[in-house]
Amino acid sequence: MFRNYPLFLIAALLLLSPDQSRGQGCSDAGFCTLNSFKPDAGTPAAANQIKIGGSFGGADNAISVVGGYLEYNRQFGDKFGLDAKLTALGQSGNDISAFGLSDLYVNANLSPRSDLHFTLGAKIPLADGNAANDNLPLPMDYQASLGTFDLIVGAGYDIGKLQLVVALQQPLTQNKNAFFAEDYPAGSPLRDIQTTNMFQRSGDVLLRVSYPFQLGQKLTLTPSLLPIYHLANDKFTDKQGNEIEIDGSQGLTFNGNLYFDYAISASSALQLNAGLPFVVRDARPDGLTRSFVANLEYRFKF
Repeated sequence: MFRNYPLFLIAALLLLSPDQSRGQGCSDAGFCTLNSFKPDAGTPAAANQIKIGGSFGGADNAISVVGGYLEYNRQFGDKFGLDAKLTALGQSGNDISAFGLSDLYVNANLSPRSDLHFTLGAKIPLADGNAANDNLPLPMDYQASLGTFDLIVGAGYDIGKLQLVVALQQPLTQNKNAFFAEDYPAGSPLRDIQTTNMFQRSGDVLLRVSYPFQLGQKLTLTPSLLPIYHLANDKFTDKQGNEIEIDGSQGLTFNGNLYFDYAISASSALQLNAGLPFVVRDARPDGLTRSFVANLEYRFKF
């Protein structure tokens, strides 16, 4: 049944091109890159693992984005593990630069069988989503964190080498953003960005389908398809106190990723991950737009 699925994955990813990545981009409120939701390259497990990584992406409104993270994974036997991940984010563009700590992710993982995995966790914000510039609140595009406390749940199932993941990230609180586009002077590019005062963000669900290919003893190539559905339209509150839905913010983003894992030694490895979108939503007020994103990670097991 799944004999031709790897060919489908590669063909789909080959369709990704700059012409298909205009407008809104990869959607990642955080859970897409968690250890338990990323593809498994099939390397041997270890009791402890440390990861350090950095990313670069292109966003809307002439903004460039760089990110970094430090992650620790602890495995207790074959069935239970804990993950902790600390992230930071910087944005620059339109003569504005912003940088700060983003979020702390804490997750518990349960594997009742070798082919079945469950995750329960939380995203804890380290910023309130209301950074300002010259005493004016900035849009979400310049915020280091969504500023929301989120519940994260997910499950993974392996069918041979084919890896399936489904997950939910649901905000339980909202941020303190107070950005009004009309507060910026005429001619400012920020006047064209969606107002997000008292921003209310909906949750996301994802499905990840991955298939690793072993290319020699040290290199693994893993194509991955990643549809993400934003469950409802986001909202903001205007200056009259009216709560307004943001049309087009609900819906599907369909992304493709390629993972390259290179084993430096039995205990260390490098991973390069590149992603592009080819189905997009009409509106992305949360500032998570990425027309492309690339991430380089080093991991060490002990």
